[in-house]
Amino acid sequence: MDATVTPAPRADEDVTAQEPDAPQEAAPGWCWGTRLLVAGTALWSVFLALHVLLVGRWWPWHVFEIVPPLALMAVPLLLLGLAPFAGPVRRWLSAVLVLLLLAGADAAGVGWPSSGAGSTRGTQVKVFAWSTDYWQMAAGDKEAFYAFLRRQDADVYLLHEYLNWNYTNPDEQKICTSPVLIDDSARLHAEFPGYRLLVQGELLTLTRLPVVAAPRQRVPATGDDWYWKGSKSQRTDIRVGRRTVSFYNVHLPIRFRPCDIRYGWGSFYRASHDQANWWLREHRRLRADLAGNSHPVVVAGDFNNAWMNRYGLGAGTRTQDPTGSLFPALSWPACEGSCSLPESWRLLPRMWRFDWLFTSQDLAVPSYRLGGGEDLSDHSAQKIRLIVPD
Repeated sequence: MDATVTPAPRADEDVTAQEPDAPQEAAPGWCWGTRLLVAGTALWSVFLALHVLLVGRWWPWHVFEIVPPLALMAVPLLLLGLAPFAGPVRRWLSAVLVLLLLAGADAAGVGWPSSGAGSTRGTQVKVFAWSTDYWQMAAGDKEAFYAFLRRQDADVYLLHEYLNWNYTNPDEQKICTSPVLIDDSARLHAEFPGYRLLVQGELLTLTRLPVVAAPRQRVPATGDDWYWKGSKSQRTDIRVGRRTVSFYNVHLPIRFRPCDIRYGWGSFYRASHDQANWWLREHRRLRADLAGNSHPVVVAGDFNNAWMNRYGLGAGTRTQDPTGSLFPALSWPACEGSCSLPESWRLLPRMWRFDWLFTSQDLAVPSYRLGGGEDLSDHSAQKIRLIVPD
């Protein structure tokens, strides 16, 4: 039998066994989900930085200020919940999202509630501020409305939307046309004997404490100019103990109406520009009056702005937050009572705070609660107890 003879290797040949090349392990790549998470984190970082920089400094940004403050926490929390699936970048992505969460919480106003500055010795005053939903024009339940007001037993009432409104209904959608001046003074005097009644346009102040002065902005007498051109802040100087305190009843105009988009981008831009300028003019007017006022001040009302903690009023005032709450207070729903959106939208929770309280540094606020009146108005009421030091 023939034997196969393997030729011996030559001396100059490598005798090492030649193994076939082993397949190289591919470097780990980013799947589409990881790319989306990273892109979402980057976009949110840019939005948050712009929001902190532009709120109160550039009027077109007010369109983005419609974002609910709690969204600054909800978005990074959602992304943080998905970060473990980001594979090779999950650790640094989680670290970035934690920083975004903390920055968003600070911008949204999350923090330990203050106990109220100033002396706790002095005269206590009970204040009630509320947007009355066009003085119950739509609901028509005046008995429940006045019963709710009487139950507050406040020394000072700061009430807004003391007016009615005309509507037209093309295409079965309510569209505001013009404000209607009202006079319910006879009923008010009967319901609140011993109170002084002061009216300025749509703003109504009731007080059972002595009025020192009521500096009034001149209200135009032509047509409905009393609403469109009249001041949106009412000042009343009231004697509290041995001091005079200025109470400001505020209802600043709406800054942004999403429904204007149905008339086209040009009309939407012009309407947004006009509304923003109107709000800014009234805000500046209020700040100017406060800057020239030497009395302690209490400023409360509907500012139609969810970010007043970042706008401020100057003149040594500070924002007050409801006592006993770590998270930002909410006072306005996703869709108010006269909204033309479907009824199901009105079941959405309250996501914005439009109702704010500012006080001088020396006034103590031992109790401040935001709530009540939701069945009678689209706004929650502000119930305030403050102490004016002697």
